[in-house]
Amino acid sequence: MALALVAGGLVLGVGTAVTLAVWNDSEFVTGAFGAGSFDLEGSTDGVAFSSSPVAPGKTLTFELDADTLAPDDVVYAPFAVQLSAASTNEAAVTVENAIGGPIGDDLTYSLWVEDAFGATCSAATPPSGTAVFVDRAAGATGVVDAFELDAAADPVNLCFVVTAGDIAQGEDGTITWEFAGTSGDPLP
Repeated sequence: MALALVAGGLVLGVGTAVTLAVWNDSEFVTGAFGAGSFDLEGSTDGVAFSSSPVAPGKTLTFELDADTLAPDDVVYAPFAVQLSAASTNEAAVTVENAIGGPIGDDLTYSLWVEDAFGATCSAATPPSGTAVFVDRAAGATGVVDAFELDAAADPVNLCFVVTAGDIAQGEDGTITWEFAGTSGDPLP
């Protein structure tokens, strides 16, 4: 009889363990994560945009021959900057320049934000938009706040105005501009 009670207790214990297991429950949740994208693109014609993440980048086409300057000559070149269509965040854009060659010490430049690409970026129709800066020495160093980009594939049209100072015959060189974007709020 004692054996029957022990056997019954074992069966009862196993049944209790099974009953307790029925009351256990779990709930899972998974978050999916990925990084957005952020890409500045430039254009020298206002139509074809691409990234040039390393210097020297794209080559500006100036209205006059920028390689045959004389003192006091002024040359104009349009440029546009936008966020790529795949970008997910707004951008605060800065500009910084570096010169190469001796002529850079004798040049100044201005940068204007214009309504339409190239429409007001020549001697005949000088820029009339918003000046980012005026007559900055090409040899100046430091970063300048330029503009905000708050929509993908919506370019900011620019006009570079470069003025020759007291340049010497035979001088040459380059100015390289870097437009750098810092990501901001997510795009709507």
